[in-house]
Amino acid sequence: MFRFVFLTAMVVGVVGPNPLPAQQPPYDVVPEAKPPYYRVRYEASNAIDELDLAVNYTVWVPPAVETLRGVLVHQHGCGEGSCRSGLTGAYDLHWQSLAAEHQCALLSPSYEQPQAADCQRWCDPRKGSGARFQQALVDLGAASGHAELATVPWALWGHSGGGYWCGIMTLLHPQRVAATWLRSGVPTFTPREDRPSTQVVSMPAEPLGIPMVINLGTEEGVTVTQGRFSGVWPAVERFFDPLRAQGNLIGIAIDPATAHQCGDQRYLAIPWFDECLSSRLPLDAGGPLREMPADEVWLAEKKSTQAVPRTQFSGDPNTAIWLPNERIARAWMTFVRGEKIADDTPPPRPVNLTVDEGVLRWDAEADLESGISHFVIERNRVPIATVPDEPKNPFGRPIFQGLQYSDTPLQPLRTMTFADPESSKYPGASYRVRTVNTVASKSAPSE
Repeated sequence: MFRFVFLTAMVVGVVGPNPLPAQQPPYDVVPEAKPPYYRVRYEASNAIDELDLAVNYTVWVPPAVETLRGVLVHQHGCGEGSCRSGLTGAYDLHWQSLAAEHQCALLSPSYEQPQAADCQRWCDPRKGSGARFQQALVDLGAASGHAELATVPWALWGHSGGGYWCGIMTLLHPQRVAATWLRSGVPTFTPREDRPSTQVVSMPAEPLGIPMVINLGTEEGVTVTQGRFSGVWPAVERFFDPLRAQGNLIGIAIDPATAHQCGDQRYLAIPWFDECLSSRLPLDAGGPLREMPADEVWLAEKKSTQAVPRTQFSGDPNTAIWLPNERIARAWMTFVRGEKIADDTPPPRPVNLTVDEGVLRWDAEADLESGISHFVIERNRVPIATVPDEPKNPFGRPIFQGLQYSDTPLQPLRTMTFADPESSKYPGASYRVRTVNTVASKSAPSE
């Protein structure tokens, strides 16, 4: 079903099962958008101060939620490859588990940036992308039957230029932002000679009360000080130092295993958002964001791998990394040491298993802490296969959906299906499916 809305000279399409025909390569290969997915696309505008690039937004709405409490925004980085990767962001099962836990929608933009175009055309929200984002929330709210999408708080995650976008949106709209995670990209308070097109932002007049993390790879200027991404760490310090000195709730997480790619940051980011959203989201619809608890804070030196409770910290707290509580502090210490964050709880069991002439189909929710690595297929209680055969991920832990550079699933999206090639040899066989998370913990079998 199509619903078209006309706004001035710009065509907006809110999409059902099929992609909009106006999209052009390489942005014309998009996953299907039918409930609980909704998509809206805006053409580029020629008007002053409006976005001069086409963009589409895809949102996933948890099916069981009557009233949304927030929206989790997963924002890709710069360049054609990263922009295209945004087309699958809302389909990520692991980020969906976080969104569903807090009755939030999961939204992923895809700016249709030509490879050689200046990323500032969209990653600076003051050039039209901020207004377009807010318009998308209105249109998607109408399409999904969740008008509150236009007014609920935002949880912002961004990579590279997306981190720059999320950082500026946090400074511009502090009353709307519940928490912000900036991967390999931050705004700047001072002019940059190496990037003349980069616009500075203003320091807030007072602490914002918004929990933030700046996450980068050690090869982005920490241990590797030459090369394309070596300027990230100096930019991080220029952003972190004045904000932390002012008392803002901001931390740094240096990944010892990566450069600019996202790596395994989600295994820290998702638990961190879980804590922040639990503390910050309004208790009642339309209410104000709540303050983070102040009595459980842990602190750490900027390049340290050791955190301690605030009461035991001997350094200057106004220069220290801020961590909300012990749970996150211990996960942070594991992450910055290059170790795998532990998870001693099994993933949810698969549901809705059907078998039709040897073809299995099922549904499954991702483990909130550790996602989904693969599924084990059992025939008559004996394991016979895994789906996929060999889960792969060049950027971190192997996962069921695969992973792109900007932390989004691969296309075509993997489906929860399996065809038993020997089903004819086992008439009347019983089948079960188990989920295996990325720390090798198995779920109970499907019923």
